[in-house]
Amino acid sequence: MKRVNLKAAVWKEGKQYVSQCLNVDVASFGATKKKAMENLKEALELYFEDQDISQINKVERPDVFSLTLTNA
Repeated sequence: MKRVNLKAAVWKEGKQYVSQCLNVDVASFGATKKKAMENLKEALELYFEDQDISQINKVERPDVFSLTLTNA
């Protein structure tokens, strides 16, 4: 089995933590950061059962920015 390094972001949303993979469109959540990441790992393993691993977008050192929208 091939090893793949992925990037993920975690943030608190209400009472839950949301975890999202930046390389593919997969996200999960949990009551703690650790649980959110464990759930994301499981979701990614299920996702890659049916996906070609060579189609992963490479993400290097992402920057996080704040945006303000007016009348959105």
